[in-house]
Amino acid sequence: MELRLFVFHHAGGSHLLYRDWPARFPAGWDVRLVDAPGHGLLGDQPTLTEAHALVDHFLRTLGPELTGRYALFGHSMGGLVAYELTRRLLAEGRTPPLWLGLSARGTPRPEGDGTTRHLLDDAGLRRELAAMGGTPAAVLDDPELWEVFGPAIRGDLRLVETWRPTRQGGPLPVPVSVFGGTRDEVAPPGRLAGWSDLTTRFLGLHLFDGGHFYFQQDPTALTEQIADDLHCALVLGGAVRAVPR
Repeated sequence: MELRLFVFHHAGGSHLLYRDWPARFPAGWDVRLVDAPGHGLLGDQPTLTEAHALVDHFLRTLGPELTGRYALFGHSMGGLVAYELTRRLLAEGRTPPLWLGLSARGTPRPEGDGTTRHLLDDAGLRRELAAMGGTPAAVLDDPELWEVFGPAIRGDLRLVETWRPTRQGGPLPVPVSVFGGTRDEVAPPGRLAGWSDLTTRFLGLHLFDGGHFYFQQDPTALTEQIADDLHCALVLGGAVRAVPR
């Protein structure tokens, strides 16, 4: 089964956290680990600190590949990007993904998510990041590394915390799966359940033991669930036609 799966990383992250994921999926899947500007393989590019500008970037750079049998998965900030990208593709009458996977991403709020971590001083922000997990301790503890990576992390948090979602055009006509950690204080399970109202094809809320980075130590359970849900999406009929405005 030929399928492209695009994986979008979290705030302050890169493709590196997901580097062993391609080997965890069927051999016929083309798993693309996508870096945002200022991260990973694109570390020499300016970080984008506004959500719609980042979606514009991915529409431009991934555009030719967002067709046929493809799916989107995003964790935390990556979930925001995957959701907005799907909305934009539908609004523009383009082929939407055959499946959308959202991890540790609360439902959109017109007023934003109410947090302002990006405005904290460096010491306060490092404490918040340590509590969330996902950021290497060396980055948080070493002043020289923080000087390198801190601005991109702060910029990502600004993007997430100032995001105002695109005006919704009705429930998504795309199969959606939602994933989260039972002890996640950033995107608690209560903030995830509402996704069922934002799609006509909800494939379930899958909770795993852990916090915001519940899969960091062992992603096996998550990647197996992604594979199962993607197979279900294919059975449901695969890619749906875009709905015109």
